Amino acid sequence: MLDFREGLSLNRKLRMNIDLAYGEGKLPLELPEDRTTVIEPRFSEGIPDEKTAVLNALDHPIGRPSLAESLRPEDKVCILFTDLTRATPNERIIPWLLEYLGDHPRENITLLNQLGTHRPNTRDELIKMLTPEVVDGYRVINHNCEDPSQLMQLGQTSSGVPALLNKHAVEADLRIVTGFIEPHFFAGFSGGPKGIMPGVAGLETVMSNHGVTHIGDQRATFGNTDGNPLWEELRDIALRAGPSFLLNVTLNHDRDITAVFAGDLIEAHRAGCAQVKATAMQAVDRLFDIVVTTNSGYPLDLNLYQGVKGMSAGARILKDGGLLILACECREGVPSQSPLDKLLRSASSPAEILTMLSTPGFLRPEQWQAQIQALIQARAEVMVYSSLNDSTLAAAHLQSCDDIQQTVINRLAELGKEARVAVLPQGPLTIPYLCEQ
Repeated sequence: MLDFREGLSLNRKLRMNIDLAYGEGKLPLELPEDRTTVIEPRFSEGIPDEKTAVLNALDHPIGRPSLAESLRPEDKVCILFTDLTRATPNERIIPWLLEYLGDHPRENITLLNQLGTHRPNTRDELIKMLTPEVVDGYRVINHNCEDPSQLMQLGQTSSGVPALLNKHAVEADLRIVTGFIEPHFFAGFSGGPKGIMPGVAGLETVMSNHGVTHIGDQRATFGNTDGNPLWEELRDIALRAGPSFLLNVTLNHDRDITAVFAGDLIEAHRAGCAQVKATAMQAVDRLFDIVVTTNSGYPLDLNLYQGVKGMSAGARILKDGGLLILACECREGVPSQSPLDKLLRSASSPAEILTMLSTPGFLRPEQWQAQIQALIQARAEVMVYSSLNDSTLAAAHLQSCDDIQQTVINRLAELGKEARVAVLPQGPLTIPYLCEQ
């Protein structure tokens, strides 16, 4: 049995001043000191020499020979990198990786954007993410989950849908999967095989894996991969592409690299997950009447689609009937006219969304985010502080919160002196859980 005091010994601080991660800045709050619990990741110092650490990991990987030993001069190499909605320091690790591969012919190297079902990134965004030198000097491709010419079938999913992966990844002699590891609200952890599936998978494949049964499974949650049917299937599909070399990092809230995990796609990822679980999973001894959470700021809070992750993290420690407030900038909207936006607008309530999703044959892109949001709203009140206008939030079945601080203070007053509020300033970079009593 875990003593919750151990889990929060350095991180549970009752204080008046709190800075929420919001967009590219901070959102300051002042809340009652004796009624507020702040839950944050255990802080890890960044590696003093990040580049050396990355290059050393490539030479001394986990579970397989060094990257140099794995590469032949004639090999076609596909480097899979995370998109704009992820905090991976691509602008650092990709140039270092390419420097390591400096003797390899550039015409044999392709960089493939792990967009999953997200929108393509613009050239300017790619330049910001990868540096001008990389974009100008190498072949960089946005994955398109709906372009049959980009996809190859490798068997089927558990529900009988074609398992489609990007042909540039499948046809490569060597796949190098980059990214960062953090807790994930239904896949357990990001990084690892997720860079392939759903990172460069076909839309129908992603929709099958992220279907209503998998999303509704209690094992498909933060911090859990073993026995998680959604993660185990995406792992198995990713492995069908052939052996891949992993380069994943862990980060602190300043985007400093705290550790590097390179090598076998599964073994190296497992090692990274163990470290993340030790720093990001925080035990609490009670459920809260109010939970204030974020989506970890830019770029993770670009839109409401991503913001559901922050909702999910906070909802884990919220009482039934409680109030959840999400601070998520959403500078890109829901996004407007996205599959999620259309699905939310097509229903009259969160309850109707769940009814629609349970209807045999009903299937929509991005329905997994709508399902998780609706499940949270089935037991709690959800408000959002963002740049979205009231009508956009209302169409998404959400209430606008114009002043988080005053809203919390008012609700505490209504609930009485025993009511308590929890704050997750870094959102899903911290995953709280109720410890056993």
